[in-house]
Amino acid sequence: MAQTPTVLIVDDDPDLRRGLNLRLRANHFDTAYATDGFSAIAMAQKERPDLIILDIGLPAGDGFIVLDRLQQSAQLSAIPVIVLTARDPQYNRDRTLRAGACAFLQKPADNNELLDLIRNTLSPAWPGTSAAAQPAG
Repeated sequence: MAQTPTVLIVDDDPDLRRGLNLRLRANHFDTAYATDGFSAIAMAQKERPDLIILDIGLPAGDGFIVLDRLQQSAQLSAIPVIVLTARDPQYNRDRTLRAGACAFLQKPADNNELLDLIRNTLSPAWPGTSAAAQPAG
């Protein structure tokens, strides 16, 4: 039986973490959390998630520091990162992609768009996550 993909949610907003957790679990993903830049790296090393959803505005090391540390780690550099932030996309989209993120979404993101992006990002490694799969409510 295939293992369920794990998504690490890195955001200091408890309501956003709770909402993403519910949505991801309803769509057959496991989740893990980090609330700041420092714990994001520690949790990524511990959990080895299949994907990371990362906010830029974090205490104890912003999202750019997290992206830099992930890219410097041989064990973590291959983990795809989707940046989900309220920061200005005009400046931050290109900067996050250059820093190693695979995608940039602005808060509040459409739930179906985020789920499709996660599935499409993971689909080569996780056949059960194809975009053709129907999202749960």
